[in-house]
Amino acid sequence: MADSTFREALSFLDSIGVFDVVLPFLLIFTITFAMLEKSKIFGTEVVDGKHYTKKNLNSLASFAIAFFAVASSWVVQTLTQISANVVVLLFASVFFLMLVSSFSQQADEKGFALGGTWQKVFMVIMFAGLAGIFLNAMETDGRTWLQWSLGWLSDISANIPVAATVLIVGIIAAMVYITRGEKPPEKK
Repeated sequence: MADSTFREALSFLDSIGVFDVVLPFLLIFTITFAMLEKSKIFGTEVVDGKHYTKKNLNSLASFAIAFFAVASSWVVQTLTQISANVVVLLFASVFFLMLVSSFSQQADEKGFALGGTWQKVFMVIMFAGLAGIFLNAMETDGRTWLQWSLGWLSDISANIPVAATVLIVGIIAAMVYITRGEKPPEKK
């Protein structure tokens, strides 16, 4: 099966280093420059009574940081894997919101938005997904940090005294949560 012209064009761009050098450089430069502009670390200068950031210093520092990052193949590989997985998580969140909104009764004029407990649950799920993505992208000694963490948890769960301690703490926490009462109103 012959490759399409677009696939061959992408292969050509890959062979000249667009995906390994140019795009990571642009991403790191842009994010670093935006952070330096927003934080105003290098200060501001006053022109006609208005404060302006020192764009020349911010751009030079961003340029150097991006070059150092691209020079390290480990950083580029990690960044590529993280950004690809973050896009997957972003799509998952959009699809989740589409699914939830399809079952909502009626959206107000602002549109559908999560609120209350659902918002907190969704934030925890997204945080856990993002943490998993980052742990799976970082590699040490041929194993990702996620594999190392799951192996560590597996080793701990096989340890009977530790498992018993976790069980007892879990039972006590559940009892405290269940038996806590409402606070009496404060006297004025």
